[in-house]
Amino acid sequence: MCTLILGRCCCGQSFAYHCGKGADVGWRADPSGSVEEHIPAWSPSRHTQPSPTDAYGTIEFQGGPHPSKAQYVRLAYDTRPELILQLFTREWTLELPKLLITVQGGKANFDLQPKLKKVLRKGLLKAAKTTGAWIFTGGTNTGVTRHVGDALLLEKSQRSGRVVSIGIAPWGIVENNHELLGHNRDVPYHSISSPRSKYAVLNNRHAYFLLVDNGSGGRYGAEIILRRKLEKYISNQKLHPCTHCSTPVVCLVIEGGTNTIRAVLEYVTDTPPVPVVVCDGSGRAADLLAFTHKYASETGEQTVLESMKDYMLDTIQRSFEVGLEKAECLYHELVQCTRKKNLITVFRITDRPEDKVQELDQTILTALFKSQHLSPSEQLSLALAWNRVDIARSEIFVYGQEWPPVNHKNWYSCVQRINKLILIEVVNGKRLLQCTSYYYGLCIKASYTRRKFRVIYAKVMKKSPHVHRNSSSFIRYYGNANFTLSLLAEALPASSREMPLFDYPFNELLIWAVLTKRQQMALLMWQHGEEALAKALVACKLYKAMAHEAAEDDLETEVYEELRNYGKEFENIFKTLELLDFCYRQDDDQTQQLLTCELQNWSGQTCLSLAVAGNHRALLAHPCSQIILADLWMGGLRTRKNTNLKVVLGLLFPPYITRLDFKSKEELQLMPQTEEEHMIGLEEENDSLDFKPASEHSEMTQRNTEPDAEVRMFIRAEFCCNTALELLDFCYRQDDDQTQQLLTCELQNWSGQTCLSLAVAGNHRALLAHPCSQIILADLWMGGLRTRKNTNLK
Repeated sequence: MCTLILGRCCCGQSFAYHCGKGADVGWRADPSGSVEEHIPAWSPSRHTQPSPTDAYGTIEFQGGPHPSKAQYVRLAYDTRPELILQLFTREWTLELPKLLITVQGGKANFDLQPKLKKVLRKGLLKAAKTTGAWIFTGGTNTGVTRHVGDALLLEKSQRSGRVVSIGIAPWGIVENNHELLGHNRDVPYHSISSPRSKYAVLNNRHAYFLLVDNGSGGRYGAEIILRRKLEKYISNQKLHPCTHCSTPVVCLVIEGGTNTIRAVLEYVTDTPPVPVVVCDGSGRAADLLAFTHKYASETGEQTVLESMKDYMLDTIQRSFEVGLEKAECLYHELVQCTRKKNLITVFRITDRPEDKVQELDQTILTALFKSQHLSPSEQLSLALAWNRVDIARSEIFVYGQEWPPVNHKNWYSCVQRINKLILIEVVNGKRLLQCTSYYYGLCIKASYTRRKFRVIYAKVMKKSPHVHRNSSSFIRYYGNANFTLSLLAEALPASSREMPLFDYPFNELLIWAVLTKRQQMALLMWQHGEEALAKALVACKLYKAMAHEAAEDDLETEVYEELRNYGKEFENIFKTLELLDFCYRQDDDQTQQLLTCELQNWSGQTCLSLAVAGNHRALLAHPCSQIILADLWMGGLRTRKNTNLKVVLGLLFPPYITRLDFKSKEELQLMPQTEEEHMIGLEEENDSLDFKPASEHSEMTQRNTEPDAEVRMFIRAEFCCNTALELLDFCYRQDDDQTQQLLTCELQNWSGQTCLSLAVAGNHRALLAHPCSQIILADLWMGGLRTRKNTNLK
């Protein structure tokens, strides 16, 4: 039986608490009432018992304009880091980080300079959001963690995803932690603590909490070992399977006490070492580290620091309120930190306007490159993973950088997986065409596969050492448009030797980028290659169609607005139509041909027809387009003064038609055609090809004894059409009114089209010639007239 004594256990609880729980406290009371001194040293491993967690769920923070939620779990101090990472990725469905920022600093509240506070908030948030980083903090609403929470408060948009901020706090220091007990609970929580309490509340801007329990209460330190193990385990995870880079870790120091200096020493002396960014001007430990770093020598002899030892000891004593012996110990730790000077980067702001201030996010990312001695390819992999073009330009693609031979296959596979394609322009503008062709072969599974294309690509690379910006110059360089086809003849089987190889890869990549909503890549592909006007019109039309479908499918408004804005961006590329104006002023006839010539790469369309399809009003309102449309309207009439008046007079007085001017035969041949005229011409051309001599027909029959796939497909389609007509006949004989409604009802699954409109679009003459269709067309023609006998005569 225990005797109640006024004292506390090393875990922070009273002896009476342990006696009430029935635990053996490991001490005995003598008759005089004093406690024997032979009490063993308390340690969590010896004096605590593990058990399954009894506290996890969701915290609902109260008191704000909008209640925020966070996931939490109570776990032991010796939990394996791989289990914690599984909790993050499987239970909390987090993606692995591309960067880990661990924030170290003081636990007590402190103030920052307004300018420094603003820069820290903005830079930390930008670094986390642009790189997909995780932020590790102490979790409680005190000290440096409170300032990190204020930075997360600036995060306005919740749609872009909350920053993954993980607070790792001791369970025994959390205010009212008994309220968190329970399995998968939704716990309302107030982030308001008493000023006199030795406990702390959780910060309401964090999204996840690890509450580390080692049996102690009312004291910090339970989380230190687990946090360091977890950071080291995450740093060993690969960024992507296609890269050799592991997840980078960087420590950010803001203010801090004696434990912060010791933590920095552990970071820079660890294997592998962790780079540290120190915010100068934030106070105490950070200022001392920045001062020591400034006057430290890289040779090893710290003569300057030794001469200022007394000043530094006095500063340490005043900053941390410690004795001389403790101050000397801290001084030696500071000196040891400076021996790894390359691992420490000091971030400071200046009041001089002429000095260019580097942002905190750039300082953090630059510190990683500077400290880890990464190769250019590894640095490039990190920049791709972070999608930071500015870092690539300022730190990687600099003068004097030695690049090893690049394996384009692996590199572009990495680009494809990481999905950050805007860096293609920065990385390899010299060989953009060839690498784009290879990348297209990787991305799109068409008739060519990766295995086939690898052989062709290797041969093209051997024979194309020069640089070409577009595909036309690539072909012109070799002097033969069939250059690539000859390579195909060597690489592909005989049945596939007539297949063309990437004549215009930029056009095809543009369509793929638009359909997958890769706007930056679409703009890049628009800048290269040929037919820039046509590509912009096609992209504009595709985005408008996708936006329409998004609106019809009741998708989120943001998706519709995003697609609509992308389309406007391509539409506004030609808002001034400078190119068209320039060509029109130089030669109006050639410009008209430019707008009306058939584009074989775009299914025989013209720029003008693409503008009509995309409803590009600015281009249609251009004088050159208006002249073309006027010619189509007037037909063979020569457009001069008072043409409309002459046409009206010709209608009123038919003999006046002889006074009208008509174009010559040569001029009529140069005139643009309407789509209907063009289709009629193609049909006549096809009909003429169908009539061939019997001898030639017999030779073709002997050459092709069995129908190929296209012939079989045609026979199958013709059989289906005949079956459809038989069904229409049967329905028409049963009920003609219902059959008419069948042909004219809107089909919601086919974009509101009708069977009759689909027949018109497909030029299905047999269905259009059916009596039921003819009745419908006659009703449309007659309008409100009742169709009886001699209606046309009346």
